[in-house]
Formats: sequence, structure tokens, C-alpha cells
Amino acid sequence: MHLFHPFKKYRPLFLALIFGLFLSACKSSIPAIEPGDILAPPPAVSQVNANIKIPKATFEKVVNSQVPVNIYGGKDMDFGNGLEGDILIKRTGLISITPVDSQLVQLTIPLNIEGEVGLKRSGIGSFIKGRLPIQESIQPTVLLDPRINSDWSVGVSAFEILDLGGDVSLDILGMQMDLNKLLLDQMQRFAEANLLESESLLSLKPYVDLAWEQVGKPVGLEWRGVAKAVSIQPTQARWYDFFDEGENFNIWLGMEGKINSHPANAAPSRAFPLPQLSKNQDSSDQFDIIIPLSLSYEQMDQLLEENLGNRIYQVDKKTSFQPSNFRSEAFGSLIGINMDFVATRTNGKEISGELFLIGKPNYREDIESLVFEEINFDLDSDSFKAETGAWLKRKKIIRQMQKRAQFPIGDVMTESIAGFEDRLQLNTPIGSFKVEDLKITPTFYPQENEFIIHFLGNGVVNTEIK
Repeated sequence: MHLFHPFKKYRPLFLALIFGLFLSACKSSIPAIEPGDILAPPPAVSQVNANIKIPKATFEKVVNSQVPVNIYGGKDMDFGNGLEGDILIKRTGLISITPVDSQLVQLTIPLNIEGEVGLKRSGIGSFIKGRLPIQESIQPTVLLDPRINSDWSVGVSAFEILDLGGDVSLDILGMQMDLNKLLLDQMQRFAEANLLESESLLSLKPYVDLAWEQVGKPVGLEWRGVAKAVSIQPTQARWYDFFDEGENFNIWLGMEGKINSHPANAAPSRAFPLPQLSKNQDSSDQFDIIIPLSLSYEQMDQLLEENLGNRIYQVDKKTSFQPSNFRSEAFGSLIGINMDFVATRTNGKEISGELFLIGKPNYREDIESLVFEEINFDLDSDSFKAETGAWLKRKKIIRQMQKRAQFPIGDVMTESIAGFEDRLQLNTPIGSFKVEDLKITPTFYPQENEFIIHFLGNGVVNTEIK
């Protein structure tokens, strides 16, 4: 007895210390959780890449559709060696294509040469009146290195005539004049002047723009009852082409850009212009997109009111809990929610105060909803009983909050998937292109002034060439 007697002297102070520590524990549900830095969302950069394999037969069909029938011609042309005349070179059949390596290609072109050729009206030519008709068929074989320029035009880097594919001669006064060399020189000069020196032989831009106008137009969707539009602003366009061992023509076509979100009445009326081409080193068939949408915290408060407000939650058999007046904000990478509350006991006594709840925004795929996980809270009330009771029943309160704090976003995801899948289906004379297996997963970025949601979409580009 005497051993513990000195303790009686300090007992009141000891009890006060224990009481103070307990009160501090009750009032400090989340002081240990620091808000941390607000994480800025990454740029909404999206990209698509398609590995297009065009069979040789289809490639030949495309080339033949673009090469005109009349290849070369003119009147009173100077052929050299004292000859002049009118001539027209026409394509008479289909061009045959044989790849030599991954870049060089050999073309065999059936041609018909018709016209009139004679000596110039000087020297001996002044004694010979008239011109002699010429009508010959040849099939020259040429080697060339086609290229796609950065401005979406087609050019030729190299050109060589391998074989004339026939003999062209004239009978002048019983003498056979061989025109093969003359014709070869003339064709080579034509190639140098019109193919090699020209940066652009054919522009693909009108055809590409026509397809892009269909694909690149803004996609409309509805977000929280407000009509929105999403547009694609391309920043890079990439191209690489080659022939494989099976003589197929392969194109690696890629595009990278930014996805913009607009009010429906402020959406661009047409697709953004395409940038110039650069070399593509990606052979995948991949589609990755980020669709950025946002909620103001006023809209978030309205969502909370719709889902959590005007409801009474039963904490236990004797206590009910009713929250109101929600005010949301960013709490680092978490969401902080201030709310007023009234707790009512079965004996009619009411306790009021303010509850500060924090939670990590996440997506639950099974219910297609934004939910809050790892919920914690701090409670401020003039009633010590309310604070200590809340601390003891915090798990039940958290469970009730978590059950109701669920916000469906599956509708906008379905709508955006349908919109992009429909827009990214492209049918052309040589084949069809579409994005398949598109799956969208949202990620969340609470910011100081708004709550940003990035809808991340991933799919596969399917190409079917006729």
C-alpha cells in the first residue's frame, strides 16, 4: 500500500494526460496523411500505326490506274541527227512490275509509237519532201527508285532504261535507218527532264485529304448532360514503304496527335490539316488514344449531392447519419470532400458538425463507375461524444460512404468507343481499314480548379486489302 501511495498525488495529472491523448486520437483521423503534390495529367497524346501489306497484283492495279495512256508526244520535234517530226507514244497495255530489291522496281511498259518522221528541211532534207509514217510497238523495261516526299507527293530518285524491248527503224531511199539509239536518248532526256528533275510527279495529298476529312472530323458525345465534341489534331505523320521477299508492297503508316475536347457549339467544322511526312520506324498495328474530359468541382458537388445527399445512413441501431452541403477539392492526388452532418440518436438527441472525407478516385470495371477507395475522414463537432463515437464507428461510416459514392461513367465510355470505332472505319477502292477490340480505361487527375479524367483507349488496326 505504501509503495503506491506517492502515485495518488499525481493521479489527477496522469488522468488528464491520458484523456488528452485519447481526445487527440479521436480528433485526428487523418492528420498523418499529407496532401502531397497535385499530379498534373500527361499530355493527351494519341497515336495510330498501321502495317499495310499490298499484294503485287493490287499494287500493279493501282499503278496502272494512275499512269495515263498518252505517255509522250509533240509536233515538229527535233530528234537529233538531222531528223524531225510528229510523234505520239501511247501505253497499249498493263504495266508489269517486278521488285528488284526493297526499294528498286523494274517496270515493263507496252508502248505504241506512231507519227511521222523526216529529214530536216536543210541540206539533203531540202530535196526530200514529206515525212515517212512510223508505227512501231515496243515493250521497254525501265529501272526506277520511286519515293514519297514529305509533302505527300510521289517522285523518282533514279531512272534507267534497261531494254528498249523492240526495234524501231525507218526506210529512207532504200536505206534502213536504226532509230533505237535515237529513241533511247529521247526517252532518257524525257526522264531526266520530267522525272528526275521534278520533285513531284503525282500528289497523293488530294486522296489522303479526302480520306482524312472522313476520319478526322470531330466526334460528338454527351458528358454529364452537356453535348461535347472531341477532335484529333495531328502533329506528326510518318511513312515508310518497301517491297518484301514475296514482292508485296508494304507501307508503315503512322500518325501522332493531340486530342482536344470542345463544347459542341465550339467544335471545329472540319478536320485539322495533316502535317508533312517523316520516316516511320514502327511496324505495329496499334491504336492508342487519350480522350480528356473534365468536371468542375461544382459539378462534382452536384454528383455527390445526387448520390450521397438527401439520404439517411444507419450507423448502428441507435444512430443515424445525414450528410449535406458537399464541397469537393483536390487533396494532392486524392479528392477531399467537406460536408455538414447531423447525427440523430433514437432518443431524439441530435449532434451536428462537419466531416472532411478523403478518398482515392479509381475505376471499377464491374460496375463501370468512378469510385473512391482508401477512404478516411476527420470529424469536427462541438460534441466530444460525436467525435469519440465517430472514431469508434469510423469503419461503419466509411462503409456507408463507399457504398454510395459511386458515379457511373460507362455511358460516356460506350458512346466514345462507338463514335471512334465508327469514325475510324475507312473504305477505299483497294481495301478497308478499321480499329478493332477498342477498350477504354479511365484514369483520374484531381487538379486545383477541376477534376480531369483521361479515357485511355487501346485497340488494334485491322487492314483488309482487296
